[in-house]
Amino acid sequence: MPTVNRKLCAHFGHCESFALVEVDDNDNKIVKTDYVEAPPHEPGLLPAWLHEQGASKVIAGGMGQRAQTIFRSNNIEVITGAETDTPENVVGAYLTGELSVGENLCDH
Repeated sequence: MPTVNRKLCAHFGHCESFALVEVDDNDNKIVKTDYVEAPPHEPGLLPAWLHEQGASKVIAGGMGQRAQTIFRSNNIEVITGAETDTPENVVGAYLTGELSVGENLCDH
């Protein structure tokens, strides 16, 4: 999850770090959250980098279509339109089926 000040960043490519949230699939509970500094922004870099980090899903406020396509080619599900909140609250809402998503906040 792209973050700024430890909250979901509205635009994927403008984040300062990523929250890597580990979930126990058996209990559907958050195990831990690690924050890692985002590498320098280069087109196409982040999907492969996050795949290497073990990401299987990305929740964002907004993300361009090209990035979404690259994520999908790396077998990473993309969820856009999430509202700014802490990663734990966003993922918690996703896990319970209560994540409210709206428009993709990115227009490119």
